[in-house]
Amino acid sequence: MRWAIVAILAVPALYLFAAVVGSVLPVNRGWEEAGSGTTVYLADNGIHADIIMPVSAQGLDWRPLISRGDFQAADPAAQWIAFGSGEERVYLETPTWWDITPRTIWSALSGGKRVMHVEYVTDPSYAVREIRLRPEEYRRLWTAIRADFELDGEGRPQRIDHPGYGCCDAFYRATGKASAAKTCNTWAASRLRLAGIETSVWPPFVQGLTWRYRRSGIK
Repeated sequence: MRWAIVAILAVPALYLFAAVVGSVLPVNRGWEEAGSGTTVYLADNGIHADIIMPVSAQGLDWRPLISRGDFQAADPAAQWIAFGSGEERVYLETPTWWDITPRTIWSALSGGKRVMHVEYVTDPSYAVREIRLRPEEYRRLWTAIRADFELDGEGRPQRIDHPGYGCCDAFYRATGKASAAKTCNTWAASRLRLAGIETSVWPPFVQGLTWRYRRSGIK
């Protein structure tokens, strides 16, 4: 019994240790933030990160792919759009933290379908961090996020029949699965990595990702 208890406790301990190491070790080492360029933001609600991008920049426009008609009442003047990705049950069945159940926790840990959460944003100032990107970095980030949508026969993202959390957000089908190893935060890190930006090797917790970047409003 003693060894069984030790084994059970060892699993979360090893996970936390790996998370610390994965959050400290960098990929794309040597990258430096651009002195000028296009700014993107990282929003942090204490649990997961969203990447906030301009609706249109560097000749790339999200509007033909993510129609405002997919949203209940997205502000037509919104010039920003936020992307997050996570496990389907967690996103669709937990509009508040009080809605979390053992089933959603198990899905998040063991591996369930992944979905994209998209929101039109009027003001990104709520974001905790910002990153200024060179044109080629911005284009790679845009392409990496777009490639994660599961497309229909016409090459458009597939919206999930779900009301969203409010006026301005919607859910879409995504490729792959989410799990304890592939969290919403490791997804955000992977998109930054593909863009050529320095990021953490494996940050399952949001704090392991956001610490690398400038606080919003600080040059």
